[in-house]
Amino acid sequence: MSDIQAEEAHTGPIKNPKQLLITGILAFVVPVFIIIGLVMYVSSGNKPAAGADNLEKAVAARIQKVGQVEIRDANRPLASGEEVYKAVCAGCHAAGLAGAPKFGDAAAWGPRIQPGFEALVQSAIKGKNAMPPRGGSDYSDVEIARAVAYMANAAGAKFTEPAAPAAAASDAASAAPEAAASAN
Repeated sequence: MSDIQAEEAHTGPIKNPKQLLITGILAFVVPVFIIIGLVMYVSSGNKPAAGADNLEKAVAARIQKVGQVEIRDANRPLASGEEVYKAVCAGCHAAGLAGAPKFGDAAAWGPRIQPGFEALVQSAIKGKNAMPPRGGSDYSDVEIARAVAYMANAAGAKFTEPAAPAAAASDAASAAPEAAASAN
């Protein structure tokens, strides 16, 4: 009798292979469903949809225009070189930020002036090193050229400030008859 009692003491709740198979399957399947249920419970909270907190602003951002049209006065007077310098260029050139030559520093401007006025103007229009094109402004080519002449002249150059395109055309037209008269 002691052999039977010892045998029963060492057996577990699983008595046959069918019970072992069911217990093994349930040991993996039940935790998976519990985890899925917890994730669904946590993520199903009352959360607003994307953009629902400020619907008007979200809709306006989605349907915004691709481009803008800015109407400017074509007859406005052109800014002088000093005005353009003070409005745009002084931010970097007054203090020499990001390697910009300081205003009036002949030693720093010398190598830049040497290639000529047109090369200097093209560098200002297209941008160079840390300087963005046109200094990040929307001034015309003539206004940028005026600012270049103003800054270079302060450093010792002898550039003439460009005239307005209409004035240059009228000067050329008035010079043409004079040239024709002198040819006769």
